[in-house]
Amino acid sequence: MPDTPRKSYADLFRTPEFSPLFLSTSANIAAQTVSGLALGTLVFRATDSPLLSALSMFGPALAQVLGATLFLSGADRLPPRATLTGLSLAFAAATAALALPGLPVWAMLAIVLAEGLIASLGGGVRWGLLNEILTKDGYLAGRSLFNMMSGVMQITGYAAGGVLVTLLSPRLCLLLAAGLYGAAAGLALMLTRRPPRAAGRPSVTATWRANALLWSARPRRHVYLALWLPNGLVVGCESLYVSYDPRAAGTLFACAALGMLAGDVTVGRLLPARLRPRLGVPLLVLLAAPYLALFLRPPLPLTAVLVALASVGFGASLVQQERLVTLTPDELTGHALGLHSAGMLTAQGLAATLAGTVAQFTSPATAMTAMAVVSLAVTLTLTVASRRDAGDGGLLPRRVPEAA
Repeated sequence: MPDTPRKSYADLFRTPEFSPLFLSTSANIAAQTVSGLALGTLVFRATDSPLLSALSMFGPALAQVLGATLFLSGADRLPPRATLTGLSLAFAAATAALALPGLPVWAMLAIVLAEGLIASLGGGVRWGLLNEILTKDGYLAGRSLFNMMSGVMQITGYAAGGVLVTLLSPRLCLLLAAGLYGAAAGLALMLTRRPPRAAGRPSVTATWRANALLWSARPRRHVYLALWLPNGLVVGCESLYVSYDPRAAGTLFACAALGMLAGDVTVGRLLPARLRPRLGVPLLVLLAAPYLALFLRPPLPLTAVLVALASVGFGASLVQQERLVTLTPDELTGHALGLHSAGMLTAQGLAATLAGTVAQFTSPATAMTAMAVVSLAVTLTLTVASRRDAGDGGLLPRRVPEAA
């Protein structure tokens, strides 16, 4: 089957509304990167606890599951421009509050959990709008470019944040992040007013009904689990960078973002469409395997290379997202992508908690290796289950294997 023509990145920027959505998301990710590193460093300095440091950086993701249960129907039932603007302003206020002198650690954790609760709506609104702007034939290229931008923003944010945290203070970095969130809100106002994609008011009942519908199909279940679990477990490894090597945490985060950027470019632009599905499982294996060596505490240059190599495996998510969009009715696209985003971030938060707990009783290096082993085991289990169900519509069809 011949490959269908793909939109170039230049074509995307000529699409109305793509640029303001892209720029607003860029500012949000830069703010999230700088604030996460600053807050993780601030909490680790105050408590000397790998668990609390990991929770401060990735704890907001734990609230995503509650938000996905209560609010996710709003992803298709709220006007996108007003929702994205309001979310960015809320994050600006919350991040500025984190910079208050004398704020106890428990209050910081409460604020970041509240951020996670409201953030659960953002992924569905943003990615549903992207799919609406580009249509399905351009979604993969658009999401690839967003992922690349995320990598660049993380590389820049972690590198700059690491320097600023060292030279200035974590609290000043939090104020800088609050300003970036404010800029993201201003950029979101440049979007065109659009009506909601679906009729009706957001409600808990509507959210539960759509979640049940999306989860009812076995192929979608396999895609969701492949998107959430191996990815989340490896992010658990990343949550320990600060406690693994406090002075080099910014470097390790930047190398991870560089690897993710390389993976997204390869999967989104360089691989032919006919080959992408075949690389889903190998990329998930690559995502975890390099972390097995960190148990030996290799020198920093080798650790940085291993981290970058592993993060190339995050490109598997593009394969799985493309599959998810094809399996989802148009009127539920925003909800489906929001459920993916919320579930993925929840898995990341749970994995960060688990990794921090293991590191608390062993060591960060031991915990990273353990999380990598579990990620590989999950990938193997999902792959076997998908192939077993391939005959009745599973994630891995008989003729064209896809991601686990």
